[in-house]
Amino acid sequence: MKAHILTIGDEILIGQVTNSNAAYIGERLTQAHVHVNGSSVVGDDEEIIINEFKRVFEINDIVIVTGGLGPTHDDVTRKCVVDFFKTELIVDKEVLSDIKRFFETRGRILTPTNEDQARVPKISIPIRNPYGTAPGYWIEKKNKIFVCMPGVPYEMKNMMDNIVIPRLAERVKKDNYILTKNLLTTGIPESMLYDKLGNIDELLKGVKLAFLPNQFGVRMRLTIVSKNEETATNKLDEIEQKIRTLVGRYIYGTENDTLESVVSKLFIDRGLKLSIAESCTGGLIMSRLTNISGSSKFLERGIVAYSNAAKVELLHVDEDTIQKNGAVSLEVARQLAEGVKAISGTDVGLSVTGIMGPTGASAGKPIGLVFIGLCNDKICTAKEFHFGDDRLLNKDRTSQAALEMLRRNLLGISYDD
Repeated sequence: MKAHILTIGDEILIGQVTNSNAAYIGERLTQAHVHVNGSSVVGDDEEIIINEFKRVFEINDIVIVTGGLGPTHDDVTRKCVVDFFKTELIVDKEVLSDIKRFFETRGRILTPTNEDQARVPKISIPIRNPYGTAPGYWIEKKNKIFVCMPGVPYEMKNMMDNIVIPRLAERVKKDNYILTKNLLTTGIPESMLYDKLGNIDELLKGVKLAFLPNQFGVRMRLTIVSKNEETATNKLDEIEQKIRTLVGRYIYGTENDTLESVVSKLFIDRGLKLSIAESCTGGLIMSRLTNISGSSKFLERGIVAYSNAAKVELLHVDEDTIQKNGAVSLEVARQLAEGVKAISGTDVGLSVTGIMGPTGASAGKPIGLVFIGLCNDKICTAKEFHFGDDRLLNKDRTSQAALEMLRRNLLGISYDD
């Protein structure tokens, strides 16, 4: 079955809001073995919306629409659905009850504007909304499925996961299985990753591979379409193992893993403690790790030592070393890692120091220069990195490289290519 995702809203067209809904819907449809044939965005214009309805409904089995179901004048999707399907609006008593309950539980007065949202297209089966006032619509016509959902992400996700996907699963013919697997890499550029895989056609043998880079690394998405689920699964596993043989050292996780979650699990499983000294990242590494539930089991402390004085006073970095080599240097990174480990009594000390930009560069020390130090009971070392000239991206990349250094150290993987 072929599906189209249509997102409605001027705010998306002008870039004010990122279209995360389409990404989520596309992923969930693919997991349900539905082929996503296309995705489009239109503004809050009735004529344009109806024309897009006509276009995508004609060439697809399923159309999923989000946005424009709110109570204000610029929310025109409901009217467009009525006009397109030549139907009318009727009050749905269950939806009206949901809306009344929504307002009562929040101690708010139900307005006529919100009460009007209980009027749904007569041709539709309402999709009830426990998190908002706008219901969704499920419409079947000409052996096709047309679904409308609110644009608010958490409202849409609830409908998608609990209503839309289960209903589609009952209708999707299992003559084609679409399976995907995402391998997450870091510490290697897209081009180098591609080169290390060698002859792609020989490697994949009918499996699709997409390279999706971001500021943290490259996501490799494997996709296979097969008549048989078992055959598809086995083939995908086979290709994954071949890829891991070639570039496994760079793969830190799969699907929705984060590097911080992977590192956290490694520390917890090994019963080790970590302390961190951050200069240029200003606490970002600690922030990422403390996003993980259970981080208190291994994360002892983090110190933001931004100034030279803080490095000397709090972490016992030798003042002469700073004077001789500069605060951004291998020597200082090593001493920062050693210092934070010593004062905290942890198994591992981690440190970062660098020049994030756009100012601060000097002769021999450009913007994006970073040193990451790591100290445990066996080694106390530091590594040099060169990132770009964007301050915020440099902070992200530094935090990612620091976490990757921890991962490789715990797994015994060399950082030398």
